[in-house]
Amino acid sequence: MYGRRKQVLLAWVESRLKSLIIGVAGGTGSGKSTVARKVAQALDAASVAFIDMDAYYRDLTHLSHDERRRFNWDHPDAFDVELLVRHLEKLSAGEAIDKPVYDFVAHARATASVRIAPADVIVIDGILLFVDPRIRTLCDVKVYVDADADIRLIRRIQRDMALRGRPFQEILDQYLKTVRPMHMEFVEPSKRYADVIVPRGGHNTIAIEMIVAKIQRRLEAAPV
Repeated sequence: MYGRRKQVLLAWVESRLKSLIIGVAGGTGSGKSTVARKVAQALDAASVAFIDMDAYYRDLTHLSHDERRRFNWDHPDAFDVELLVRHLEKLSAGEAIDKPVYDFVAHARATASVRIAPADVIVIDGILLFVDPRIRTLCDVKVYVDADADIRLIRRIQRDMALRGRPFQEILDQYLKTVRPMHMEFVEPSKRYADVIVPRGGHNTIAIEMIVAKIQRRLEAAPV
């Protein structure tokens, strides 16, 4: 009897401390990062931590730069999911983490890291966020950001040329060789796990307002 009461008490304490994890997935260039940032900015009454799944690409510095450049970064195996899950669990339990930093120009994990403090709400975005069941289980609200393929491709070209210094032909080759096939095989099917699907990405203010309202209701319903 005492053991049962102890378990109930521990569960109650855990429910008081657990952060709300909001997962935002979608294809490359869909606007998921914009949606994630706008959701985080709208939750001004709560503390919010932001995590990008891209930071958790595996450390492949043992490969040459040319080998890393040709690597399939759009496959689920390209991510250090084990580390990401541990970090989400720590943040959820009220512990700070040291989030890795990925250098997209060098195609390698940087030596530096970013300290992320625990918060009321953890917002995380990534193309393959809903593919792994462990991550899906940790997400309290799952949002999928949808956009037409041509819009996503244009945005990717603009981003990679402006921010990552990549030539147009290399971007196009990568898109045809890995980005599009992996999107069709993994990203698009993961849409079925979403609680909310947002068309038109960060420009869909009504959908973003609905997501924020849902999160606020969840926060208000949490034990105090």
